[in-house]
Amino acid sequence: MRRALPERNKAMVHSTGAESQALAAFASRLAYSDILAIVVERFSDLLVDWIGSALSGKGQPAIKSLEKYAALMGPPSGNSEVLTSRRTTSALFAALVNAAASHISEQDDVHNASVFHPGAVVIPAALATAQEIGASGEDFVAGCVAGYEVGIRVGEFLGRSHYKVFHTTGTAGTIAAAIAVGRVLKLDQEAMLNAIGSAGTQAAGLWEFLRDAADSKQLHTAKAAADGLTAAFLAADGFAGAKKILEGAQGIAAGMSDDADPRKLVDRLGERWALGETSFKWHASCRHTHPAADALLQIVVQYDLSPPELERITAHVHQGALDVLGPVTSPQSVHQAKFSMPATLGLIATHRRAGLPEFDGYFADEMAKSLLNRVDMLLDKEVDAAYPARWIGKVSLHTKDGREITARVDEPKGDPGNPLMRREVDEKARRLANYAEAATGQEMDGLIDTARAIARCKIVPRFFAAHGQGILSRSI
Repeated sequence: MRRALPERNKAMVHSTGAESQALAAFASRLAYSDILAIVVERFSDLLVDWIGSALSGKGQPAIKSLEKYAALMGPPSGNSEVLTSRRTTSALFAALVNAAASHISEQDDVHNASVFHPGAVVIPAALATAQEIGASGEDFVAGCVAGYEVGIRVGEFLGRSHYKVFHTTGTAGTIAAAIAVGRVLKLDQEAMLNAIGSAGTQAAGLWEFLRDAADSKQLHTAKAAADGLTAAFLAADGFAGAKKILEGAQGIAAGMSDDADPRKLVDRLGERWALGETSFKWHASCRHTHPAADALLQIVVQYDLSPPELERITAHVHQGALDVLGPVTSPQSVHQAKFSMPATLGLIATHRRAGLPEFDGYFADEMAKSLLNRVDMLLDKEVDAAYPARWIGKVSLHTKDGREITARVDEPKGDPGNPLMRREVDEKARRLANYAEAATGQEMDGLIDTARAIARCKIVPRFFAAHGQGILSRSI
């Protein structure tokens, strides 16, 4: 007797695979000249933001472990640069460490509708490859843009059900990295399709790590970047991958989603530049905390309130926030605290900011911790209906003197509709590098200049070498 297919598989059964073919065609044919100037400019901001995020990972235990692993398993030197250690190695291990480092501080970029952090997987994979093969700045930028565009659409395609269990940055991110590297390698359409197939069959990343403060989130981005790179390099040598790994009857959507929509894979491909929809993170915490954090900040600033005056705070949230943040009831580590709504709002109420230093001091911060049992999350129909296209923040606060105060934020700071100015992007990158003592102010001047001019480089340089040895000026 033939077993009936589960409901979640049925939508994919009759797919022709045209969507994967279209993604491969788009990525393989994307020329730098096809990309709007405003998109290139936005990417330069995202690149600066990524550099700051990557440098902020220096010295953090999980990153030191990955650096040690790379030094043990990889070559002692190479063409590709590890930003945190400033050593060189192969493209594979540079991508692995840089990807993890740029995700650990919870300051890397995020795309709302796909609930995906593209920069943490796309940029390290493309950068390591470009440095490995001596690719031009234009090819590096085109690769990154292709990775953003495809990865974001894969995340949107997989839908809300996927995100309940799977970390989209680990799953869609593996394909995004393969696309970015494939474009830097100038794969043709057939090879690019093979790269998608090999990347998709490796895609992974589960939210279970949040329940016991594991380091897996960094491993998700590390493996996504490294496995995507592996898929693309293998495809360049003719290694075959599944042709319908996304939409096939036994593909990613069939196994990882209940609401996958293949139309989203090709939504206005080449016309809608999804990279421009990507947001910058202001607070050093999970993005699901940001809308409520911004709303609470409005209240405490306007009414000049401090934690002792607060009776109870209710964050009105979407279901995704409950799924991700809900399991963290009593944070045991700094990183786990970043996935705690009470911890994040406690820091906002106490310091009016929730940056890296504030989180580092959280467990000794009695004032901030005093709110741990005074913050609730409540599913809000309006907020949930708008998500993930819009991340609305609504907070209601009761004071000990009997007042009820509410606030609402329709676009958190850093969203395209509430953007960071270029100076704020640069200042954030400098602040993150300074936090980890990963670069001096003068070095950051050079790194930012290199990032801003990367498209004009004949050969993508190593960032610290470019600043210290004048490589950038010789490459333009």
